[in-house]
Amino acid sequence: MSRTYKATGINLKTQALGESDKIVTILTREFGLIRAVAPGARKHNSSLGGRSGMFVVNELLIAKGRSLDKITQAQTLKTYPGLAKDLGKLAASQYLAEIVLCEALSEQPQEELYDLFNEHLHRLEAVFSANPSGVLAHLAHGVFHLLALAGLTPQVQICCLSQHPLKPDFTDPNWQVGFSIPAGGTVSLEARERLRKEGQREIINNQFPMPNAPSPMPNTQTVVVHRQEIPVISCRLGAIELALLQHLSQPEIRQIDGAKDHHWLSVEQTLRQYAQYQLGRPIRSATLIDSYFAANHDATV
Repeated sequence: MSRTYKATGINLKTQALGESDKIVTILTREFGLIRAVAPGARKHNSSLGGRSGMFVVNELLIAKGRSLDKITQAQTLKTYPGLAKDLGKLAASQYLAEIVLCEALSEQPQEELYDLFNEHLHRLEAVFSANPSGVLAHLAHGVFHLLALAGLTPQVQICCLSQHPLKPDFTDPNWQVGFSIPAGGTVSLEARERLRKEGQREIINNQFPMPNAPSPMPNTQTVVVHRQEIPVISCRLGAIELALLQHLSQPEIRQIDGAKDHHWLSVEQTLRQYAQYQLGRPIRSATLIDSYFAANHDATV
């Protein structure tokens, strides 16, 4: 078996090693997630210095090692310089990278994930820098698509309880729908209320049976009926927010009339909580998104 192999990959994470080296976590098309040492990458004149930076796409020649592989050659194919020039874009890119790190597998091809991640980095880089809602919209779009690729998409087209389609009512300014993270998506508040009332009636009937109700016969088989649990509502969404969520599954972002920054922020935070629940870990870069959006909001007030 050859001691070296070629791969095309994008850098997702770096950390210092020793005095001058780096450990780079790379998503590759051919072998999925790999961790490799970039020797001397932190030296001023190192050829691997820029090539080991975040979100750089390289064609790599890698030597196998006992514990960590080693990058012996790297030829840069693509970079995303626009991401580093804007805090919001950089934070959103790191946010998506964290999700990719959770989803990516090692030692097997990850072509779909590789292509999808690069596509959303390209879209983020192209967002107009003075448009914070554009950053949030493309971030939410990327999160939704990454969750879909992993089979973790929240159910947003139909109610998790009734399985009936949900259509936003733009004529009622107070119209809302629930979103339940444990239940896996949107919940009609009317359906939830009906389920709650049915449960209350059942408790009352069990505590206070009808006076003339016949007593159960001895040795009679008991049938246990398991009632549907009432889902916990994690947050409530208005008509515009639900419409934005429902359109995230599309290949391109669709503009919704009346959508403002705070609507996209609500959608992003809903997806954030859902993704963290599904992945079982916090998204650390999300705090940078909060800071970025707050700073831009204060600047425009």
